[in-house]
Amino acid sequence: MTSFTPASVPDPHTGLPIGVEADIHAAPRPERITIDGRYVRLEPLDAIKHTDDLYVASHGDDKHVIWQYLFEPPFADHADFKAHIERKAASDDPLFYAIIDKASGKAVGYETLMRIDPTHRVIEVGNIMYGTPLQKTPGATEAQYLLMRYVFEKLGYRRYEWKCNSLNAPSRRAADRFGFTFEGIFRQHMMVRARNRDTAWYSILDTEWPKQKHAFEAWLDPNNFDSQGRQIKRLEDFN
Repeated sequence: MTSFTPASVPDPHTGLPIGVEADIHAAPRPERITIDGRYVRLEPLDAIKHTDDLYVASHGDDKHVIWQYLFEPPFADHADFKAHIERKAASDDPLFYAIIDKASGKAVGYETLMRIDPTHRVIEVGNIMYGTPLQKTPGATEAQYLLMRYVFEKLGYRRYEWKCNSLNAPSRRAADRFGFTFEGIFRQHMMVRARNRDTAWYSILDTEWPKQKHAFEAWLDPNNFDSQGRQIKRLEDFN
């Protein structure tokens, strides 16, 4: 079981422990902007630009695995999927970003910033859909790094959250790999596709970001890959 010892100071009147003082300014909301990386580019989700690529990337032979733990099952056809992308593209929270593979120029997945709380400067990354061409590539990791850097360095949030179905072992491994701290299981948190979902909660704090940033950048460096594109050191080795 994970245990936490929150930072505290004694209240001058009662002597009881209270939280340390915090900078209470609000953060700006994330915007529909393009965020450029070495391997991928994030850009606002657009049904006209991205539907065709995303449908191909997510509805191949492994479509049931891709959509297993998402809120929607695989779509019946291209038209249903396009309507889905149109709804997502119009949303402000979650705010969707398409993930563009820079080598091919194609949209290969999407991710969102969601549960946006500017007052307390807390935000979550979620609704992550990685199509087949994106999985297990440097771009899959860089897509996470780009959003984290934007949230912590440009927007100034204090807390960055990751949540997933507690049964979703790949997502939980990814959270560990990306440097999130596991905080516990919210039992019977949701009902998704007519099934119970217990939710695993993770976070990275602003004070932890510099160390994680260094790890991401060291792993993503081209010198960390051999001539076949295989990693030399794991991301966890840099944490």
